[in-house]
Amino acid sequence: MDPAKPSLDLLRALSDERVLRALMREPRLTRAELAAVAGLSKPTAGESVRRLVAAGLVADTGARTAGGRGRGRVGSYYALAGDVGLALAVSIAPGGIVAECVNAHGAVVSRAERAITRPARPAQAAAALHAAASQAVAAAAPKIPRTPEAPEVPEAPEVPKSPVVPAAPAAPAGAADRSGGPVGLAVVSAADPVDRASGRMVHLPDSPFLLGDLDPAGVLAPLVAGPVTVDNDVNWAARAERAAAADGGVALDDFAYVYLGEGLGCAVVSDGEVRRGHSGLAGEIAHLLTVGPGGRAASLIEVFGDLGLRQPGATAIDPARLLSAVTEAPATREVVARAVAGAIAAIVALADPAQIVLGGPWGRHPVVANAVTAAVSDLPRPVPVRPACLTTEPSLTGARATALARLQSAIVARAHPTPPP
Repeated sequence: MDPAKPSLDLLRALSDERVLRALMREPRLTRAELAAVAGLSKPTAGESVRRLVAAGLVADTGARTAGGRGRGRVGSYYALAGDVGLALAVSIAPGGIVAECVNAHGAVVSRAERAITRPARPAQAAAALHAAASQAVAAAAPKIPRTPEAPEVPEAPEVPKSPVVPAAPAAPAGAADRSGGPVGLAVVSAADPVDRASGRMVHLPDSPFLLGDLDPAGVLAPLVAGPVTVDNDVNWAARAERAAAADGGVALDDFAYVYLGEGLGCAVVSDGEVRRGHSGLAGEIAHLLTVGPGGRAASLIEVFGDLGLRQPGATAIDPARLLSAVTEAPATREVVARAVAGAIAAIVALADPAQIVLGGPWGRHPVVANAVTAAVSDLPRPVPVRPACLTTEPSLTGARATALARLQSAIVARAHPTPPP
């Protein structure tokens, strides 16, 4: 029996996705260039462009290649339509709230920041979150960067294998130059435990940042047309670290990302996926039992209180004071390293990671990283330890990458929407 052939609708959907993905990578392309980049015949690429223009996802930029007088046919440049939408990436952290609007090409078209006090109160954090997101969305709307002009180059004559697809009519003046659009979705990185079912930030004992609960999805709902995804900042940092390793040709599919900053956290990545746990609270390592000063058993967060390394009147660790202490006092450095190694021993026993990645403002510091590496080497089950590669806004980087991927997938899905049952 001959294998079933794909339907015409499926073939069209695949062709349209290739064209859209090509225009997400490049600001504008002619139909001939799209055919080459997408691996399609010129007639197939032309038909796809016609469908996507009709669907409002692709637009004629109005720019043309040089043609005529023996130099080939004039070619039209096409780009993603200006109103295909934006994604919002947000970071909620002790250092403040950052909101960015990202377009389908991956460019950050606007950014807004708001400071918050520490520890933060839910009402204050919600107001700052709404203000930052509103500013980013408002700033993105009037930004209308023009489609860059391509050099006037001749386009090779086409020999169509099917009836020639007529060029789409030029868009109204300025229509093809818009890069802004409605915010279709949002991805939020939160520096606190996040309930998996509701997306709410929840307060746990000794959480150093937010005193109370916060509902980021509810705050952002008036600004976002589609879904709002919220996850813990350490999970986003781990995803960003994995992506950075992949960009360097390294498969990082089984590791634990241990965050050491004002707060303590861990993301367990197994088979390439962050394991969030039943309620989303996996990786909250602050209360793991470990070895404290004098060799007594203590929770990990308690060790820093015993050493006087917390911020005054708070459970948050003071990174500057800690780094000064571990640099100047070998005994303190040994206690900190042994305490962190004890937490890592528990992580290894339960999750069996291939390596430990140390992130956070003091976790990736060479003095701390070297001391922890030495302490872990003495464990019954030693595991490689290294500092994180990404050091600039790793959590926001992870959230932004996911926001972009979901925005692009949403645009592709709009080309061939699934009919209702």
